[in-house]
Amino acid sequence: MSNPTAAMLVIGDEILSGRTRDSNMNHLAKALTEHGIALQEARMISDDHATIVRQVREMAGAYDQVFTSGGIGPTHDDITAEAVADAMGAACGVREDARAILQAHYDRSGQELNEARLRMARIPDGAALIDNPVSAAPGFTLGNVHVMAGVPKIFEAMLAGLLPTLTGGAPVISDSLRVERGEGDIAAPLGDLAEAHPEVSIGSYPFQSSNGKYGSNVVVRSQDGAAVEVVMEKLRGLFPEAA
Repeated sequence: MSNPTAAMLVIGDEILSGRTRDSNMNHLAKALTEHGIALQEARMISDDHATIVRQVREMAGAYDQVFTSGGIGPTHDDITAEAVADAMGAACGVREDARAILQAHYDRSGQELNEARLRMARIPDGAALIDNPVSAAPGFTLGNVHVMAGVPKIFEAMLAGLLPTLTGGAPVISDSLRVERGEGDIAAPLGDLAEAHPEVSIGSYPFQSSNGKYGSNVVVRSQDGAAVEVVMEKLRGLFPEAA
């Protein structure tokens, strides 16, 4: 049986302009792989309401789980909550459970829960809150869409709490071999090996070392650990200098 599928929406003009480097997709991909959920697509989109609505609807219908990052803060351009609510056909407003979380947080810190901060309590009707142990402002799950912060430390903390609640499959096992030959030299034997072992995925990722030599990191992946071992042994036979 194949593993559940997932997609990610990275939302934010600052990502697309290059002002901010995204690390959340990489972290999510690794975490989902370990949990047995296959991340099959990731898109980066702007802070545009209609774009978010369109992309969320499309992805929610195509994948088992959809994860978003960005756009749930206190400023005017944080529009993800309303856009996801529209995409999923839900009303959105300040919810009392989210307000109470924020109120307690700002009371402890001696700060005012002003109108700007209260924007972070906007939650769609019917959504379940995602805990935020870093800065309190919750994310939420609506249907199969999980809405989380863009700040990496907060995104990672939210995901750590959310992931155990999601059904996963068999974790993907991987191993790799560093081969100091160009891809043109290894393509044919790798192709033959991949054809002989369709139960595994074999990828070639080229590099150039500091001494100018070309090579490839050959990565073998499968839910079947024994199959990975078999193919790795054959790879070492094909490229004994890398063993």
